Formats: sequence, C-alpha cells, structure tokens
Amino acid sequence: MAGERHWSETAEIHPTALVDERARIGDHVRIGPWCSVGPDVSLGESVRLHANVVIDGHTTLGPSVEVFPFTTIGLQPQDLKYGGEPTLCEIGARTVLRENVTVHRGTTQGHGLTRIGADCLIMANAHVAHDCSLGDQVIIVNNVVMGGHVEIGSQARIMGSSALHQFVRIGRGAMVGGVCGVESDVIPYGSVLGNRARLVGLNWVGLRRSGLDSAEIHALRRAFRQLYPRHGSDDRVLGARLDAVKRDFADHPRVREIIAFMEAPSRRGLVRAARRVASEQETEGA
Repeated sequence: MAGERHWSETAEIHPTALVDERARIGDHVRIGPWCSVGPDVSLGESVRLHANVVIDGHTTLGPSVEVFPFTTIGLQPQDLKYGGEPTLCEIGARTVLRENVTVHRGTTQGHGLTRIGADCLIMANAHVAHDCSLGDQVIIVNNVVMGGHVEIGSQARIMGSSALHQFVRIGRGAMVGGVCGVESDVIPYGSVLGNRARLVGLNWVGLRRSGLDSAEIHALRRAFRQLYPRHGSDDRVLGARLDAVKRDFADHPRVREIIAFMEAPSRRGLVRAARRVASEQETEGA
C-alpha cells in the first residue's frame, strides 16, 4: 500500500522502473529506466542507478553509490548449498560499479554477508562472489573474477582479467598484475605477476602514493629482503626469517602488519616468491 512506502519525496524514479513499495529510498536518489529494486533493498542518500540495474535481496547501498547499466547486486549466490536464506549484501559510500558487474549476497556457510567498502571502483564485467569482503578504496579492473569468501584489504589493486581462487586473502595495498591466476594469499603491499601468480616484490608505486616517507620505505625494503632473500643467500626456513624480522622491525607498523598477515590462519597458504625477486625499478615498471 502507498502508506507503507519508505520513499523520500526528493527521489527521482523513472516511470518504467519497478521499485517495490517496501524498499527504502533515501533523499535525492535517482533511479533510471527499466531498473528493478526489491522489497528488502535500502538505497542511501544520493544513490544513482543508471538504466537496467537490478538490486534484490537484503541489500544496502551507502550514500552516493553509483551503479551503471546492466549491473546486478544482491542476487542469490552461485552456490549449490544456498537454500534461500535471507543473507546480506552491502556496498559502501561513494563506491562506483560499472557496466555488467555482478555482486552476489552471502551464504550461511560463510559470513552471511558480501561487503564492498567505501570509495571503491569496480570496473566493467567484474564478478564479486558470495561472502567476499573488500575494504575501502579498492580498485577492481575489467573482467576480474573471484570465487567465494575472498578477502581484499583496503587500497588493493586487482588488474584486468585476473582470477582469485575462493578463500584467497589479498593484503592491504597489494597489487595483482593483469591476467593473474591467484591461488594463494598475497601479503600486504605485495606485488604479484604471472599466469600462476608469484610474488615479485612490493607495490612501491602504491606505497609512495600513500605518502610514506623515505625512512618507512627503507624499512619495508630491508624487511622484505630479509623475508624473501635472493636465491641461496639465506638458507633459514621461513619461520626463522619471520622471527628475525619481528625482532628487528618491532617499531615499524607496516612491517608488523605484513608479519601478522603471514602468521594468521589461512585456507590457501601464501603466494610463493618468484625464482628471482624483481628489483624495485622492475616492479615499478610493471
């Protein structure tokens, strides 16, 4: 009934859009032609849906999210165990989803929530599967696909046509090169390349753009070389190298972040280093 609507009077809804009366529509929302918005959807202030967008399930879009044509958000997951449970999907403020993106809601076997953080850019034809969790300011480039339960830290960059295996973790500030198959976890600020992704160094470009001073970058460089020495230069097992880095870099928060990530429980293990770890200049060129 009309009296049950939770629609702002300032919303602009095209007459061809199918918007359920039970949906919550915030101030200054714009819904374009041929969009479909389900009953359990909540659209925050100034959300914009271009033409032919479908949003369903218990899905929340934060303020100023922009969704381009033929994107679907909150539809049921591609998981044969899913039985129609009322799981969730959330998109953070100011995130942009370009054409043909698919974002599926969570499952009860996972966290029950698929979440994309604030200020993210999800480019055309990307797929965010059930129970994935993306931090803030993440960029997902065209044609990236990910399995369920993937975790991507804030400010990470996933380049075009890469594929992320289910349960993979991508650390904060990491860079995944184009057309990578990522089967294992990528450390924070790490840079991986290759058909089967291998760690080639740190994401120096991203680190510099984040405002790190030279002392912090120098500490990260030394810690990384200690963790991943050139072939044959350090015969200690990884656990011994981790202990040494924890001791030598106890006062460096970003190094501690890398160590904590490496020591955390993992379903997939860590991406292996390339046979020859690239120099800083080679990584920047990539």
